[in-house]
Amino acid sequence: MDNMYTVYTAVKHFHLMMIGLSVMLFIARFGMKLKGSALLQKKWLRILPHAVDTLLLLSGISLSIIISQYPFVDGWLTEKLVAVIAYILLAALAMKANRGTMFRIFAFVGALGWLVFAAKLAVLKRVVFF
Repeated sequence: MDNMYTVYTAVKHFHLMMIGLSVMLFIARFGMKLKGSALLQKKWLRILPHAVDTLLLLSGISLSIIISQYPFVDGWLTEKLVAVIAYILLAALAMKANRGTMFRIFAFVGALGWLVFAAKLAVLKRVVFF
């Protein structure tokens, strides 16, 4: 049992670190996008967010397996999955949509709102919608 707790703790901390890195990259890249920075064209800055998000997804799946709670079985995790998908879609709109600056800002704020909701679900594990 002690070994499983150690694995859980390590994976959880890695997951939290990837969340922090992913959010920081999103905010920084969004700021660069608004300013029209040439840094966004750097290969490493185009690849790094995808690598971080892949590790984030894999650590989330690992945590789900370790705690034996799964989307579409446990309501809070289903809602968290929906929140993460909404975050991804709005973040993509904020970064890639060929719309005006105001549209991008609304998408950015909306993405962060869904992220806060996902964090609330992760901490409280209480169902809100389903």
